[in-house]
Amino acid sequence: MFGAFLEKPNEIQINEVQMPEPKFGEVRIKLSKIGICGSDVHLFLGHRLLDKPTIIGHEGLGYIDKIGEGVEGREIGERVVIEPNFPCMKCKYCMSGHGNICTNKRVLGVNEAGCFAEYISIPANFAWKVPTEITDEDAVTIEPMAVSYHSLMRSKAKPGDCIAVIGLGAIGLLLAHLALRLGYKVLATEINPEKMKLATDMGAIPVIAEGNIDEQSDILKDIWLEQEVVAIFECAGSNFTASLVTAAAPRGSEIILVGLSEKNATFRPLKIAREGISILPSIIYDHPFDFKRVIQLISTKTIEPNFIISSYTSLQNLQSALELAAKGDESKIIVEI
Repeated sequence: MFGAFLEKPNEIQINEVQMPEPKFGEVRIKLSKIGICGSDVHLFLGHRLLDKPTIIGHEGLGYIDKIGEGVEGREIGERVVIEPNFPCMKCKYCMSGHGNICTNKRVLGVNEAGCFAEYISIPANFAWKVPTEITDEDAVTIEPMAVSYHSLMRSKAKPGDCIAVIGLGAIGLLLAHLALRLGYKVLATEINPEKMKLATDMGAIPVIAEGNIDEQSDILKDIWLEQEVVAIFECAGSNFTASLVTAAAPRGSEIILVGLSEKNATFRPLKIAREGISILPSIIYDHPFDFKRVIQLISTKTIEPNFIISSYTSLQNLQSALELAAKGDESKIIVEI
């Protein structure tokens, strides 16, 4: 089979490799569509370095091609979407319901071969059957939607409440879509006008803040206070926006950190404590609950995340697609096999 290896930062090579065989408890999947994630772009750009050349990618959709020993109730040809983070289910974090922070977690496209390939073998419990009423376009966006769903469920905000979303990359846009469909009021902030339009077309209220951090903080603080914002979702993944939301957060609100900046941010502990502001982390999703719930929401047409797809490409053009994604104008590029 062919797989796309990240040989080193900014260099993808399409290599022919041996097709994987499913181990005990695994199924092999013939991949058909794979989404490009922001984390794939960070790997490509060298923001995070891998130990060796690796097939990257983790947002995979395909069909079961072969079933390993010990697997029951699965069928050849079954359409499945991949949940690409495998917690060990044995450590203290997994046993306490926090498998998303498992220290033994296996991650496709990072510490083992990922989805930018023709085939992949994974544990059967992480290959989710896709109901017939869900289109391929919706199905291939289930993984990033699960990230957004998890972040919304982390919050104390409820339908009818007003929330703010900072940063309208794929996760921010999907979060806004989910919240709006569930009955939340959404204020959105984004510097890219096309992505802002996607959000406003769905019903989000645009909030524009310009100037230095103090000036932007004052603008956001006034608007968020007036609109009675109860939760702010930082989805931009920059230390600037993380610092900004802590400065602007209204009294009694909560901040959910969804973006993945590795740079230090700043905040005033006195403000956080005196005003009763909570800061919560949100990373990936909980197995098996979040994927199950997202699939249910899509099956009933409560949410339709396919809107996030902005273009398609081939595996052979992955290098160019990652370069395009790095420019920040695409909401979601799908690689078709």
